Amino acid sequence: MNKLIFLFLSLLSFALHALMGDHKAFVDVKAQTVVIDEPRGLSTYTGNAEVTKGSLVLSAEEILIFSVKQTVSKIIAKGSKKKLAHYKQSQPNQARSVEANAQTITYFINQQLVRLEGNAHLVQGFDSFSGGILNYDIKKDKMVAGKSKNDTQRVKFKIKL
Repeated sequence: MNKLIFLFLSLLSFALHALMGDHKAFVDVKAQTVVIDEPRGLSTYTGNAEVTKGSLVLSAEEILIFSVKQTVSKIIAKGSKKKLAHYKQSQPNQARSVEANAQTITYFINQQLVRLEGNAHLVQGFDSFSGGILNYDIKKDKMVAGKSKNDTQRVKFKIKL
């Protein structure tokens, strides 16, 4: 019995370490077309584009990857009103993955921050948040919601107590 518990805890710690390592994981990209502009440090992926970085997955019709000195610094996923960009990532302290949709999703890699703009919706555990702009701090597992720039979308949230 003790061996089974030890094995389970070992596997659990490995899984948690893997999630913590998302920040350092390689970026894997799939798309129908790509345009690479090395002097500007910009790669543009279009057509059902998908970026995977550890357990983090971004998908949209168009994804822009910005690099500084051949290191990815920012990823922007652009959707539309009809088909929003999508974000999903496992979190070690959540029973469920964090999932989000918005017209534009920007992932700031060094800050480990995800910014959702335009019809933004985020589900964190059993809580959900909607608004014009949502900022999700991956490292602190913290969400900050704000109204849209033109004041048309107020913040809404639903929590499970």
